[in-house]
Amino acid sequence: MPIHPQNPEPVVPGHTDPASEDAAAPPPSGRPTGRVPATDGQPGVGAADGGPAPSDDEYAAELQELQDRWRRALADLDNLRKRHARELERERKVERSRTAAAFLPVLDNLELALTHAGADPGAIVEGVQAVRDQAVNVLELLGYPRHAETGVAFDPARHEVIGVVEDPHASPGTIVDVLRPGYGDGERQLRPAAVTVAKRE
Repeated sequence: MPIHPQNPEPVVPGHTDPASEDAAAPPPSGRPTGRVPATDGQPGVGAADGGPAPSDDEYAAELQELQDRWRRALADLDNLRKRHARELERERKVERSRTAAAFLPVLDNLELALTHAGADPGAIVEGVQAVRDQAVNVLELLGYPRHAETGVAFDPARHEVIGVVEDPHASPGTIVDVLRPGYGDGERQLRPAAVTVAKRE
C-alpha cells in the first residue's frame, strides 16, 4: 500500500511560530533573562532598587565617619567657647584700664589740693570744686552724664524718692531737692538720683 507523505501546514508569509521563535532567539548579550525572586517581602538581587544592600562593614565605616565628624564639631565648638572667653576677659581688662586712666588726672588734682591744705581756705574750696567738675566730666565722657536738676517732673526711671514735701512754689509731682545726684541714662544708668518731690494735692 503506497504511503502518501503528509502535507505540511501552509506557511503564511511574514508569520513565524512563537514557539520556534522563542527557542531560536538568543538571550541579550551577557545579561540574564530573569531575576532572583524576592523572599519575605524583600526585593531580590538585581531588583530595580539599585543593586545589593550595603554590607555590615560599609555601615560600620559610615557610622565611624559620622562619629569622627561629631567629635571634631564638639572640639571646634569647645575651642570657640574658650577663645571667646579669652577675648571677653581681654576686653574687660582693656576697658578697666581705660576707665582708670581717665580718672588719674582727677587723683592728681586731689593730691595737689591736699598739698595746699594750709593755704587760703577759699582757694582750697575752689580747687575741690574744680576737681569735682573734672570728675563729672570724665563720667560724662564715659557715657554716664550727671543728673541733679530741680523743678523737673518726677521720673521713676531716673529718680528715687527719698521724701515728699509741701512746697507752695513747686508744682505737684516735681523735684524740689536733689540729695544725691544720679549718673547715666536708661540701660547705662549707674544709679538714680535721690530726690524729694513736691506733694500732690
